[in-house]
Amino acid sequence: MNSTIFAAKEQVVASGRYVLATYCLQAPRDVDILKIASSFAVGQTVGTWAPVPNITPRMRELYQGKVVSIREIPPRDIATGADGEESYFLLEIAFPHANLGRSFAALLTTLLGNDASTSIRAKLVDVEFPREYVQLFPGPKFGIAGVRERLGVQERPLLLNMIKPCLGFPPEVGADIFHEVALGQVDIIKDDELLTNPEYLPLPQRVKAYIKARDRAYEETGKRVAYFVNITDRVPQVLENARLAAELGADGLMINFVFTGLDVLMAIAEDKEVNLPILAHYAGSGPWIESTASGMDSQLYLGKLARLAGADIVLYNTPYGGYPYLRHKYMLMAQTLQQEFYHIKPSLPAVGGGVIPGMVPTLVQELGADLLIAAGGSIQGHPQGATAGAAAMRQAIAAAAAGVDLQEYAEQAPELAAALAQWGWK
Repeated sequence: MNSTIFAAKEQVVASGRYVLATYCLQAPRDVDILKIASSFAVGQTVGTWAPVPNITPRMRELYQGKVVSIREIPPRDIATGADGEESYFLLEIAFPHANLGRSFAALLTTLLGNDASTSIRAKLVDVEFPREYVQLFPGPKFGIAGVRERLGVQERPLLLNMIKPCLGFPPEVGADIFHEVALGQVDIIKDDELLTNPEYLPLPQRVKAYIKARDRAYEETGKRVAYFVNITDRVPQVLENARLAAELGADGLMINFVFTGLDVLMAIAEDKEVNLPILAHYAGSGPWIESTASGMDSQLYLGKLARLAGADIVLYNTPYGGYPYLRHKYMLMAQTLQQEFYHIKPSLPAVGGGVIPGMVPTLVQELGADLLIAAGGSIQGHPQGATAGAAAMRQAIAAAAAGVDLQEYAEQAPELAAALAQWGWK
């Protein structure tokens, strides 16, 4: 056994030279797991599936991956069971971050490309980053505190609406919808993730029309609603969209980083011409996170990596609106976005997907006050109209923040009462 391929975890962590990746692998119990792990560590760095010349001892020392640990779940020390029975293995592999630079593309290719996509099927569970590597990334410009300051809301959960219908209308229709919702005094209105930059509703015309609607509602209510523009597009248009949205007076940006990529998200977060908070949308993340045999854990992809790339807000699903996201994972996701992570500011968790007013107390109880609640159909589809739908959601948030039962609160809040009668509780 080549000892240069193996290293103690304490040694790896203390050196600050490696990112430490944990994989979950299902394989027959009698498989040579040492060979698989060591081949993977080499194949994802200096080597390939077959021995090749010109790999020097110095290359191995500085740039080769190391196997840190191999654990079978449940643990066994005695050979038991029939041949061919399957076990789960947790593999910890250390990769020198000297190979990666400041590139998420390089990071993910190293963690999931090459051998990971061919010779073994494994799901990336987590990555531990040393301070030396994380210092290369600025993270969110604003974070939770900065977003709250810009919105002028310090304590309660925040409320977001995405304009429905999703697309298919001209700017003036969208502006009317925006105005009607804004009168209900939500905190943020954003474009739907499906609405990017179509010819019938181009970004410049949309932003100008919606900002006029925003300002008109502000004059009527005294509440300034923030408009977050969907800038998702091809490169370099997505960067031009971000700058144009900032120039035209938008309050924030939304990007589907799943398809534009983490490097594009980071480029926008670092752009000095774009001093706006960024909402990172999860649409299309299913193939990355839903398989148990490949891809990566949602807390890593939508949590740690999105935050590292500069997302001030990360939108993901609740387990209550029809998507079968595990309850404990949606709760742990909020923790991942907010917990201490070197110098990186915390990102604001935003949850959506079939959110109704009756669901709000549960969301607040489980995720806390540092939360952005994203409601679409329950606002636009309220039986008394979108303004009442926004008011109903605000009333539900006020009740949850005050610890008052929704039914009791609804006795003095007709919009909330109508919503509860229409949709009930979660």
